[in-house]
Amino acid sequence: MTTDALLGTSDLPHQLPRFAAITDDDYAPAVATAMAEQIAAIEAIAADPEPPTFANTLEPLERSGVRLGRVLRVFGNKASADSNPAIDAVRAELAPRLAAHSDAILLDPALWERLQAVHADRGALDAEAAYLVERYVTEFRLAGAALGDDDKARLRALNEEISTKETAFELALQADSNDLAVVVGDPAQLDGLTPGEVSAAAAAAESRGLTGQHLLTLVLPTAHPHLASLTDRDLRRRLSEAQRSRGSRGGEHDTRALALAILRLRAERARLLGFDNHAAVVTADNTAGTPKAVRSLLERLAAPAARNARREQEALSEEAGFAVEPWDWPYYAEKVRTARYDVDLAALRPWFEAERVLRDGVFFAAERLYGLSFTERPDLPGYHPDVRVFEVSRDGTPIGLYLLDLYTRDSKRGGAWMSSFVTPSTLLGVESAVVFNNLNVPKPAAGEATLLTWDETRTLFHEFGHALHGLLARATYPKFGGTAVFRDFVEYPSQVNEMWILWPEVLANYAVHHETGEPIPAEVVERLRAAETFNEGFATSEYLAAALIDLAWHELGPDEVPSDVAEVAAFEQRTLAGAGLDNAAVPPRYSTPYFAHSFSSGYASAYYSYIWSELLDADTVAWFKDNGGLTRENGDQYLRHVIGIGGTRDPLESYEEWRGRPAPIEPLLARRGLD
Repeated sequence: MTTDALLGTSDLPHQLPRFAAITDDDYAPAVATAMAEQIAAIEAIAADPEPPTFANTLEPLERSGVRLGRVLRVFGNKASADSNPAIDAVRAELAPRLAAHSDAILLDPALWERLQAVHADRGALDAEAAYLVERYVTEFRLAGAALGDDDKARLRALNEEISTKETAFELALQADSNDLAVVVGDPAQLDGLTPGEVSAAAAAAESRGLTGQHLLTLVLPTAHPHLASLTDRDLRRRLSEAQRSRGSRGGEHDTRALALAILRLRAERARLLGFDNHAAVVTADNTAGTPKAVRSLLERLAAPAARNARREQEALSEEAGFAVEPWDWPYYAEKVRTARYDVDLAALRPWFEAERVLRDGVFFAAERLYGLSFTERPDLPGYHPDVRVFEVSRDGTPIGLYLLDLYTRDSKRGGAWMSSFVTPSTLLGVESAVVFNNLNVPKPAAGEATLLTWDETRTLFHEFGHALHGLLARATYPKFGGTAVFRDFVEYPSQVNEMWILWPEVLANYAVHHETGEPIPAEVVERLRAAETFNEGFATSEYLAAALIDLAWHELGPDEVPSDVAEVAAFEQRTLAGAGLDNAAVPPRYSTPYFAHSFSSGYASAYYSYIWSELLDADTVAWFKDNGGLTRENGDQYLRHVIGIGGTRDPLESYEEWRGRPAPIEPLLARRGLD
């Protein structure tokens, strides 16, 4: 066993991690070594007899966690994208240790004193350095640096327990999702799925030893994409019920008790830090500022969204001839969409072949906007055989690597995401970025084309927006690199990148029938645009329902969180009823037992971030349209004010400097059909 491949600087291009040299046994000792190194560095800063300065306090603080960060980025992706029981065990073991390690830094009284001294004398620093000091002081204060010793001891215990339970939640959810995958014995029941989807289901069954059968694996959101095309109503019901029962069946994989425990612990921690609740802590260090501001936006949108959803429901029930259930809604939505707009999204899949979407859509738009080019590097190994590696250049100069992990598998958690292995930093002399996207597209049999759904196409553009943010942002200090911005701002660049899906120049370049080579018909495109607000009542309502559930849970004090898991569903129902979103046919996008964003990732009381960011996104899309769209000049402006600056300055200040005003709400309302 050697940890050199994890701890050392990789000699591969752009410092791509040496995945082939890393074993499962390497992670725990590498993390332990890197934690010890960082603590030694922190102790040296705190013990420095010289008066605190930026150079002897902030700069070594920024350098102190380089090796630990390198290890954790590789391990974090392994645990999310290609896990196994050994990795799950390491993750569970490391969770409390990492929480304790973080507290050892954030709660160090000598380091806190030095930070305050530098902060008081920050006037002579350049803008990025001064902002770095401000961010550290804010984050240390919110982490409890100003508390007394007894309160710090309790805070450490809380943080360790929260981290342990969050990890347990994710592991239980993934296990239950795998257990609940729907086995189909009669292939006739799969009518409506494409040949690629059928072969993917056969391969998934074969991988579990279910020869001759088919397996429909589950996805993270409530509404499974197959519900839009399966003609067998009973199979749709089975699939929908499997999705919604995750984490709530009792037994070892039930997540509800974990969720309630996490909520109580977070609420107690918030009180310890001097806040009313966890939502107040989170929003205090985001652009929203307060839970009240978040609730105001969500509730303003809820009533018109629910009203639109009820109108849509009437139309779907009329088409179906009976009152539609949650498992019917996507299927009959496509029928009504076809009837009203002559647009059948499922029938469009031959025009959304994954390779064309990637190279001639996603990459093409990035080339036009930012001067990027992408060269596949099959000589560079990824962390899994399915991973593809591309070298990225800007105006001919290499700037990093982009890794794409497209397909679903049992070892990968649900959903789609972006993260980084390497982030540029002038201080550290790192010039390149290494970023990756993970999706969960069913993998067809060998030789068959991967045809994306409309939603999967949108997801690829969305996640690549995050990747662009990570590839193009440049900062002096590691803390500000890549996508290191406020949580309720980080979704903004990714949502903006979705606009290019239907942009004429981009669409014409990638939407070509994978067999005939014929472009997608112009009249179909026009009907797609005409149908853009169709079913937005449903989409907005399911999203707002989840965001309000997340917010409501985290607005509770420690004594207000129920102890009985049977209360979870009742709490959700009361929350939705209070907002007028209690429509049984429109379940929330995520329910508490499988709300991974809220209980096992960084979106706790921040799931509102998507709609909050969409205010900026909708305004930015309007700007692009008014200023010529897909041009290098526009890309350079957007790069200069948004995705190129990382976390080096307040993002709203930069945005308003660019646009000359705050983002109005009207473009968002129009986009979602709420005006």
